[in-house]
Amino acid sequence: MKGSVLERAFSDVEVGRLAFGPFELAPHRRLLMRNGAPVEIGGRALDLLIALVEQPGRVMSKRELFDRVWPGRTVEDTSLRFHVTSLRKLLGDGAGDERYIATQVGVGYAFVGTVREVAAVAPAPPRSVVPELSLRAAGALPVRTRLIGRESDVERILDGLAHPRLFTVVGPGGMGKTTLAVEVGYRLASEHGRHVRFVDLAALADGALIPWALAGALGIPVQTEDPMTVLLGHVRTQDIVLILDNCEHLIDAVCGVAERIRETAPQISVLATSREPLRARDEHVHWLGALPFPSDAIGLSLLEILTFPAVQLFVERASAANSALAVDVEDARAIAQMCERLDGMALAIELAAVRVAAHGLATTSAMLGERFALSWAGRRTALPRQQTLQATLDWSYELLNPSERRTLERLSVFRGPFSLRAALTVVSDDELDEARVVAAFEELTSKCLVAPDRTHCPEAYRLLETTRAYGKAKLDERGEVELDAVRRRHARFFRDRMAELGETPEEIFAGAATMSGQIGNIRDALDWSFGGRGDLAVATSLVAVSVPLFAYLSLFVEGRTWCERAVRSLDDQFRDTAVEMELQAALGLTLMFTRGNAPEAGVALRRAFDIATALGDRWNQLRLLGRLHIFHERIGEFEQALAWAEQAVDIAESVGHPEATGLAASLAGVSHHLFGDQARARRELETSLQKSAPSERSRTLYYGFDHRNRSGIALSRVLWLQGLPDQARRLAVQTEVEAIALDHPVTRCIALIWGHSIYVWTGDEAQAKASLDTFAQIAEVNGFVPYIAVALGQRGVRSIQTGLVREGVSWIQESLARLHAARYELLTTAFEHALAHGLLLDGQPDEALRTVDATLARCRANGEAFALPELLRLRARIVQQYGADQLAEAERLLDEALDISRKQGARAWELRSAHDLAELWLAQGKTRQALTLLGSLREAFVEGWDTADLRELERLWTRAQEAEISARP
Repeated sequence: MKGSVLERAFSDVEVGRLAFGPFELAPHRRLLMRNGAPVEIGGRALDLLIALVEQPGRVMSKRELFDRVWPGRTVEDTSLRFHVTSLRKLLGDGAGDERYIATQVGVGYAFVGTVREVAAVAPAPPRSVVPELSLRAAGALPVRTRLIGRESDVERILDGLAHPRLFTVVGPGGMGKTTLAVEVGYRLASEHGRHVRFVDLAALADGALIPWALAGALGIPVQTEDPMTVLLGHVRTQDIVLILDNCEHLIDAVCGVAERIRETAPQISVLATSREPLRARDEHVHWLGALPFPSDAIGLSLLEILTFPAVQLFVERASAANSALAVDVEDARAIAQMCERLDGMALAIELAAVRVAAHGLATTSAMLGERFALSWAGRRTALPRQQTLQATLDWSYELLNPSERRTLERLSVFRGPFSLRAALTVVSDDELDEARVVAAFEELTSKCLVAPDRTHCPEAYRLLETTRAYGKAKLDERGEVELDAVRRRHARFFRDRMAELGETPEEIFAGAATMSGQIGNIRDALDWSFGGRGDLAVATSLVAVSVPLFAYLSLFVEGRTWCERAVRSLDDQFRDTAVEMELQAALGLTLMFTRGNAPEAGVALRRAFDIATALGDRWNQLRLLGRLHIFHERIGEFEQALAWAEQAVDIAESVGHPEATGLAASLAGVSHHLFGDQARARRELETSLQKSAPSERSRTLYYGFDHRNRSGIALSRVLWLQGLPDQARRLAVQTEVEAIALDHPVTRCIALIWGHSIYVWTGDEAQAKASLDTFAQIAEVNGFVPYIAVALGQRGVRSIQTGLVREGVSWIQESLARLHAARYELLTTAFEHALAHGLLLDGQPDEALRTVDATLARCRANGEAFALPELLRLRARIVQQYGADQLAEAERLLDEALDISRKQGARAWELRSAHDLAELWLAQGKTRQALTLLGSLREAFVEGWDTADLRELERLWTRAQEAEISARP
């Protein structure tokens, strides 16, 4: 080596250099210096600085800067702002009195610092650097690279070395330990005037050579066979900082040498880097973790994402490999995901970033995790062990003993976090007993090959993904027999662990929450168990015990898929058992949520109920009767749904527990509401709320639905129908708030869509729109096919209300087609009513009449009497379009609607029918009859005078009074 980088940087005559503050800028050499020392700066930032400094005092427009820095590229303003912000930070702009770059809002930027030209001279090396650093190759610090995201680590180490001591930076290979140590070395030399020597021990294979390497780095001639004595004799009273890089393969020898140096020469500081602690006397350890990255970049802006060091490193290295690279917010989010998959490991991020130039972001991201990603090459000048991830991990692997290697390989079957208990169960066998596994595990943890993971529990561990991929490749090399044995133990462990969740809904919920971080392991276990070399018995039982976890994580589609595979694989071992019952129950529920109410959903639920009955399991009978009731309610079989509710009431009486009574009363109350018996519905629903405990997500997941929440939202509808709109609104809002707290998408959707009807009926358009928008979003995100169709239909209803009749009719027709295909008939009556109304407004009375007659016939046949008054009222409006000779028929229909409303106790329907009948009478001059009818209703209502129907009642009442007055002689 012929002089250091600093020496070479100043060796040529400089021309055209510009100076400002403590900085000098050599544009033609693309070099920025501060107090004579080169400054690490990105290519785009340097281009931006040159453009501004070359025209000081002039405001350069954004367009000019785009053309200079990103020629021929389309770039967002955020990219320019990001680089300006980074440049200001690099220059210390705003610190004290220093001001360099000013913003002209809406125009661009100007360089406002004082710029002066520097004479063409050949400067000497800067005084701030210790001369030995540039005059001797042995012991000199390596080339300094810009350090990103490690300032706090640097400061902590500098503080630690303020007094002589042994300080070790420990972290996995590729985390950036060497780069950090080099940066600390430069800071100690330039800012603190310390004498720093750097020794890379990677090239040494024998610990006995360490004293010779140290002596060479310090320039100490050794002419005896005892270099340690000579070394200590020379440095006994010196103030030196020794950086010992890559100590892990000579750990014992380095420990001994370090202790002797500190004992004999207490003024010497030793800064070591290693993949495990030296475990030396008075050692201070600094654990180097991952570069911070956003765990979820969705919702973050480009600038926010670029504040994370891992992303900054990726962008800088990728930009260096491709100067034309421009990053928008979607690119930044993809980069953030890649950084997360790479565990924030600096070397892995750099290696991935340089692939972007050749393959682009999308392809590079797809390549991550594949085995050949381990062989991606980095800088040619890097040490061999740091040129690829494979080489880095090979270096660590070769330092392990056979037990440690076997343990590492077998641990690679874990995806994500695992406990020591899991590791012992899966790794140990007849050849590798638990005692040896424990010892190996401790060593692997010490060597940073196994990392503590405190994300989900205080006793969890994990392998970094690069280490896991490496270990998996090594395990594959062992052959199928050993691989399958390990995978079988892995699958059995998680089957047994999931079976321990608990017995009660609360215990099961708490257990599922604890195991939520293990979903990756359970997926892998299921994949192997269902595979060609797997174990179907393990697979079937694992799916059954994992049902609560899929429900806890709202993974309905995935849960359904595993249940379908398990049911297809059932054999005599599990048929007619609790295992099959759980599988069929979960299959029926998830089919309802994700594919609509297909016949196979009912078959699965009925099969599960029959097994529960045969087993004499009354609580599971109740749980399944709740699902069967809702299934038949959804497909429009209201009589069958009522039969299930009555059976639930009988079983609840035999159980004799308030929770059982509350569940059965909920089912009965909803059925009576839809049958049109609002008084009985109210009694049942109030009983349900009285007997049920406060809603908790544990019971919601156990039963599949939150029956208390369903009772609340159904009761709000009953209250509105009974003429109590204020109470109805308050209960609807309260029920939705409780649904939000449950964090259960299905319950939230039920509360929203039934609550939406309250807001529509009361005329609260803003609240109706808000609830519909939220409902549609949740349905779409969770893939709830029937609810997506419902959202489409509700948008159609809203369009008709706002005058977009043709558009609304089309949407409702599409919605109904989807709902019929999904056998979701619970809301089709409301949509058919809206469709008939839309057709009437569109001038299609014949089609409107056919639609409403078909709906009336169905409701009379299936018992959905709740909707009859409104359908009859709409039919009366339609027949009036056929001329005066149909007025008698219209009056008859409205009389029938009034009669049914009164029998049902549905005062809200009575009000609407009375309104239309009074209008008809007023048109016929029957003012006194109209006033009598309207007056009785005005007296009957005690609240809700701000609602749409009661406001309309007052308008019609005033009109009738005026008509009566004008008719007086």
